[in-house]
Amino acid sequence: MTIEQRVTRHYTHGDLAAAVLEALRAAGKDLDRLTLEDLAPIDEFHVRGRAATMELGANLDPIPAMQVLDVGSGIGGPSRHLAALYGCRITGLDLSKEYCRVATMLAERVGLSAQVSYRQGNALAMPFDGGAFGAAYTQHVAMNIADKASLYAEVARVLGPGGRFGIYDLLQGEGGEVFYPVPWARTAADSFLVRPMELRALLEAAGFEILSWRDTTAAGREWFKEMRARQESGGQPRLGAHVLLGADFPAMVRSQVRNFAEDRLAAVEVICRKP
Repeated sequence: MTIEQRVTRHYTHGDLAAAVLEALRAAGKDLDRLTLEDLAPIDEFHVRGRAATMELGANLDPIPAMQVLDVGSGIGGPSRHLAALYGCRITGLDLSKEYCRVATMLAERVGLSAQVSYRQGNALAMPFDGGAFGAAYTQHVAMNIADKASLYAEVARVLGPGGRFGIYDLLQGEGGEVFYPVPWARTAADSFLVRPMELRALLEAAGFEILSWRDTTAAGREWFKEMRARQESGGQPRLGAHVLLGADFPAMVRSQVRNFAEDRLAAVEVICRKP
């Protein structure tokens, strides 16, 4: 089985659309009048959720009608939020057909089909022309990709001159190997973390100019501590990433709390530019 097949299997739910709609209904949401805020608890499948997406968007600063690429778009939360906020047009690319189907369904239900679209594909061989996008971003995706040199070379290829590339990812910390399971992998076989200096070297080798580098590890540590405290005090909320990941999610949260507390993980936001 290839890495791509294992990663797809990790994220496959089987009937995710029905599970998401049922979770929304159970949380008291009107399925015929869904809003972006209704979706927020389940939409942002990364550390610090919507807050991290808003920070990344502000630093990318896309303009209206700009073509933007979301690499590893998941069920589409960040793309819908940023498209609505900035008036840009976002194409999401994801390895999972199921995620693309759910992302499309949710975009239709919140009235954003004209601004966002989703395509199944491999980030190492993107089905787009060179220079097709004015900006690109990725959030918590590269941890599942071993060949990061090809990933960043592909992003550089599809960006036009001067295009910005935003990265919000988890990196290997100084405290030792991470504990599993984690949200992106149940074992180390599907996890490919690099250290901060390795990421910097990879981006520069792909031709990017680094504009800003922000360590958000401390904020991530607090976010996971708060999530675990909520679980222990009141159980799982109706809406959240557990709907996507299933019964293993509490164990993943416990691992992440320890990984952050022991500096086994680092979180960074990087903004760079194609010359």
